[in-house]
Amino acid sequence: MSWKERNYSKLLGLQTAKLPRVAGTESEHTRPAPKESSFWSPATPRRESVKFSSCVDTKGTQYETNSLDFKVRADGTVFATRELKIPSEQVAFTVTARERQSAEQWDAMVRLLVAQTSSSSAHSEHKKGKTVALDPSQLPKDTLLPWPQQHQSSGGLRRQKRDWVIPPINVPENSRGPFPQQLVRIRSDKDNDIPIRYSITGVGADQPPMEVFNIDSMSGRMYVTRPMDREERASYHLRAHAVDMNGNKVENPIDLYIYVIDMNDNRPEFINQVYNGSVDEGSKPGTYVMTVTANDADDSTTANGMVRYRIVTQTPQSPSQNMFTINSETGDIVTVAAGLDREKVQQYTVIVQATDMEGNLNYGLSNTATAIITVTDVNDNPPEFTTSTFAGEVPENRIETVVANLTVMDRDQPHSPNWNAVYRIISGDPSGHFSVRTDPVTNEGMVTVVKAVDYELNRAFMLTVMVSNQAPLASGIQMSFQSTAGVTISVTDVNEAPYFPSNHKLIRLEEGVPAGTALTTFSAVDPDRFMQQAVRYSKLSDPANWLHINTSNGQITTAAVLDRESLYTKNNVYEATFLAADNGIPPASGTGTLQLYLIDINDNAPQLLPKEAQICERPGLNAINITAADADMDPNIGPYVFELPFIPTTVRKNWTITRLNGDYAQLSLRILYLEAGVYDVPIIVTDSGNPPLSNTSVIKVKVCPCDENGDCTTVGAVAAAGLGTGAIVAILICIVILLTMVLLFVVWMKRREKERHTKQLLIDPEDDVRDNILKYDEEGGGEEDQDYDLSQLQQPEAMEHVLSKAPGVRRVDERPVGAEPQYPVRPVVPHPGDIGDFINEGLRAADNDPTAPPYDSLLVFDYEGSGSTAGSVSSLNSSSSGDQDYDYLNDWGPRFKKLADMYGGGEED
Repeated sequence: MSWKERNYSKLLGLQTAKLPRVAGTESEHTRPAPKESSFWSPATPRRESVKFSSCVDTKGTQYETNSLDFKVRADGTVFATRELKIPSEQVAFTVTARERQSAEQWDAMVRLLVAQTSSSSAHSEHKKGKTVALDPSQLPKDTLLPWPQQHQSSGGLRRQKRDWVIPPINVPENSRGPFPQQLVRIRSDKDNDIPIRYSITGVGADQPPMEVFNIDSMSGRMYVTRPMDREERASYHLRAHAVDMNGNKVENPIDLYIYVIDMNDNRPEFINQVYNGSVDEGSKPGTYVMTVTANDADDSTTANGMVRYRIVTQTPQSPSQNMFTINSETGDIVTVAAGLDREKVQQYTVIVQATDMEGNLNYGLSNTATAIITVTDVNDNPPEFTTSTFAGEVPENRIETVVANLTVMDRDQPHSPNWNAVYRIISGDPSGHFSVRTDPVTNEGMVTVVKAVDYELNRAFMLTVMVSNQAPLASGIQMSFQSTAGVTISVTDVNEAPYFPSNHKLIRLEEGVPAGTALTTFSAVDPDRFMQQAVRYSKLSDPANWLHINTSNGQITTAAVLDRESLYTKNNVYEATFLAADNGIPPASGTGTLQLYLIDINDNAPQLLPKEAQICERPGLNAINITAADADMDPNIGPYVFELPFIPTTVRKNWTITRLNGDYAQLSLRILYLEAGVYDVPIIVTDSGNPPLSNTSVIKVKVCPCDENGDCTTVGAVAAAGLGTGAIVAILICIVILLTMVLLFVVWMKRREKERHTKQLLIDPEDDVRDNILKYDEEGGGEEDQDYDLSQLQQPEAMEHVLSKAPGVRRVDERPVGAEPQYPVRPVVPHPGDIGDFINEGLRAADNDPTAPPYDSLLVFDYEGSGSTAGSVSSLNSSSSGDQDYDYLNDWGPRFKKLADMYGGGEED
């Protein structure tokens, strides 16, 4: 039957074939099977995935096929990878499912039914979201059925005969040959009629690994060409083909399954060479310790891969040589004897052996690993004081001072909760003066003063301290009587500073008290009752120097008048600090603060606000609002009384004042017109104190002409400032004259600049500095340093040798022979402004002079005389042979860019 070129259009179904179990599977696991199928139509790009069901979760399953034409996605969708030439009867391939976590795998045979896409009815049904089952009678003649065909009516499908079937082939791994070794012979029942050629395809034949199997094309004998390794690949799936001499298929391809038989060729391998575990001391027999695991690459369903464990040695063998045992199948290590004591043995080393062949030491392969078991500490030893009593001493009034160190002994693991000590005072300190803290390094208890003690109240303390651990004691362990100790603390007397019982002391009095008035007695108390000491007083802080204190008894008297409105008073309170010192050894002193609350009296007259104002020259347009400020407090401030004095009489004639309320009034013009100017208007302001105080304040009022809005005009403001019309005109004329002078000066400078550009630059020959050496300083050095022959620098020798040279050949370090250009001569006395033009003209003349140095941009710095054997570099011809590579000039930076373009072999336009 011929092959046809056709595109796969629909994958209508999947069917699985049960295969022999492969390496890595367990008997209780089932292979993935298709749960439901879906259509894939070119007219409907949507694909419905084919789901595989299993007894395990399929999220971690990977799918692979042995076909290059079909692949399976992670969601189970089967798709064609390219356009294919398909046979007209069947398409089948194997799907391998692998579980990522357990490394198990299953194989399933997939047969595909191929249908054409020309049916519009199937397309319409699919668009409606329905799954359509095709009638086999409606399938085209090249449709492949993935199931065994049954006998139907004459108009339907009929059962096809299976021409040839090959059972699974088992091949032992690590075979010694000879190779090639025959496995099976494939034969078609049609080889009696026509000559047939056989071939095989698949992984191991024409796919990597290549040529593991081959077949005699004429006889059909299939061979294996080399030893097999089950651990490398446990099974192979090949397809056998039979064609005639013209390449025409005479039989359908048949599937060949080759399984590699496992041999015991791999030792068990431990996951780790060293295992670390732990167990609590005093654990009961049967306590779990750890698990060791060894893997065998051989088949775990046979004895070759069945591993058993045993303990070979235990070190140390104390208190018993068999302290642990191991589960031979799972590798769990547990305790088997009692007596684990960390204080005696802290660590055990156990050698574990893993053997395959179910632990048969005669036939199985073995390997060993080390298990290190650490005996962990439990709190089975209570802490104990090294002595029953401790003593210490502390000065009074000291805090955060260590009085005594309490030492304990604990045999548990150091620096663990079972060893760390916790101290607690159980009696002798009802006021909480002491605390016992733990030294984190030595585990000692540090008795520390946290609250100052007073010698006059307590001269000694008898403390009872108990010690325990951070972790509770293990079950059955009791506290020791040595876990309690007594601590005797003696308090020593020190000279304490006197103190003021009423610190900050506040007294109230009126301001204005005259000097020498006795205010109060500010005395201190000496806490040292058992010492006969005298206390002396002095001032420590008195900002205004208002107070005086008696040095013997602390009586406070005024030294000046007290003023509430002073800058040294804040919120009516004046504060002073005094010092009380005793005559002890060493002397001690204490401070006290005295606060004076000063009651206000009416001792400040009000002041007028504002001090200056502005008003229009005609009444009715605006008025001046005035108020008063008083440094006193209520009731010695407002309401205020505002009035105009009777003298001078012009005040009441020109002005009037109107009261708005108790704090504000208005000042306005009484007459119809007042000439513009500045007027001093006196106003009498009286407060409401008892007795009241008054003050005459003067306000400067500027009277000026105003516009219709009541605002002073500019001219009016100037006039109000005291300038008349003549002064204003004079100022304007001065401004015009000044502007005219500035304009004339600018025009003169522009004209002079233009004339300078039209002048010719004249240079004095004596000022020509070209080709001359200027001597700016001379610091000695002898006659040889000053003997210069400047002629050698300008023209080394006579000009004959230059004139005798051939045309076109000239040293570029010599002055050219030719007519000297005529430079313009500068005037004898040039104008200072011509210096810039002189420099620019000289620069242009030098640039256009071919006889002026530098010649060809090469300066002559020295001349060694005639007869030199070295010629000029200008006489050397450039080579264009191309032997030299100048590309490195491109790496020398922008300064060599021009040279790189000339010699670097750049591209030509």
